[in-house]
Amino acid sequence: MSRSIRTITAAVAALLLATSCNSASERGSSKEGDGGSTRGVTDDSIKVGGIVSMTTASGYSKKDTDLGAKARFDRANTEGGVHGRKIEYLGAEDDGQDPGKNLAAARRLVQQEKVFAISPMSSVTFSGADFLQKQKVPTFGWGTIPPFCGPTYMYGFGGCMVPMPGGTITQSWPEGLKKVMGGAKGRSVAILANDNDAGTFAIRTYKQSFAAAGYEVTYAKSTVPATSVPSDWSAYTKEILRSDGGKAPDAVVSVMQTPYNIGLFTAVKRAGFKGVLTDPTDYDPGLLAKSATRKALDGVHVLLSFQPFEQDSADMRRFKADIRKAAGEEVPLNMHMMTGYMSADLFLAIAEKAGKDLTVDSFQKAADGYSDTGTMVGDRRLPEGRKEAFGCGALVQLKGGKYAVSSPFRCYEPIPFK
Repeated sequence: MSRSIRTITAAVAALLLATSCNSASERGSSKEGDGGSTRGVTDDSIKVGGIVSMTTASGYSKKDTDLGAKARFDRANTEGGVHGRKIEYLGAEDDGQDPGKNLAAARRLVQQEKVFAISPMSSVTFSGADFLQKQKVPTFGWGTIPPFCGPTYMYGFGGCMVPMPGGTITQSWPEGLKKVMGGAKGRSVAILANDNDAGTFAIRTYKQSFAAAGYEVTYAKSTVPATSVPSDWSAYTKEILRSDGGKAPDAVVSVMQTPYNIGLFTAVKRAGFKGVLTDPTDYDPGLLAKSATRKALDGVHVLLSFQPFEQDSADMRRFKADIRKAAGEEVPLNMHMMTGYMSADLFLAIAEKAGKDLTVDSFQKAADGYSDTGTMVGDRRLPEGRKEAFGCGALVQLKGGKYAVSSPFRCYEPIPFK
């Protein structure tokens, strides 16, 4: 997205799972060996590893996150590395989206492989977060889960994308939809989510977000069973399509995953809905392989938290070239590649600023106050990114079996989270 809610689901799942206990023997140190050298750093190399959910019980895979990171590190090495040091990228450990494996992978990379940093970390099961924080290991990933929000050694490449107390809510979704809908004045939205903690959190967040942008929120409920996709959507569509004073809202906003979106959007279309359909999940070329899926999601506007692949820019052209080179062939692009690529990109940017004398302390000093502009995730700012997202996004619409930009990538002013 990205952030797939996927984004919101990941946030709550990780909040429950990232609570591992560590023994006294795991107290952090950035130094290894009698000579006091920095862990993972030599005169000519910096050792980095990743943790990615490449295999899962559901069959869902983030394996291309590894390819994205490799593509960015390969380019850095081709350009001479970081102050003469090449990135020794070990590839990503597969945690299988299992809490025990996630923690085990973190321990192995630090204690056995002695990496300087973890980049990328892409899993909703980040039980290794506390261990990595105590070991003072700079860790980079998509900030859609709480461990990337607050801890000093955790870095979300788009900032902290989970609204936190005292933090903010990114307005890229409702503000981007204004271009699609011709503004928010007089426009109504209905928001639907699953009946779990993640869904409740999503409703709380986006009800505030759309209302603050000037929309009338006529319906906002987390009532769809999270355990299985309903076979009959009529109860939901009946409520939604009468929510605006007995008539349909102007937009139906789903904060659910793809199987639910297929069912919901198919049902409201069959009921005659002609308004805007939108979600933050369904940006994946793999979805276009099946005609039934293309039909169900046709016309849907999907929220992204990075530049769309369809948006022509110098950075996007370079990203595509880097991915093609790392893969050895032309491959379909997806958000997991972007996750790995931009996780690596932020690590490299901070390491470059840290200078020739690279230590954990110099790296952290460089990160404190780091900023740049115009990246594929917008304007990056630290340490603000530990508490709030960088506030940028775009919308793409699936139409006729292809994605097209419906609201260009740009950054928006966030609002306080209440």
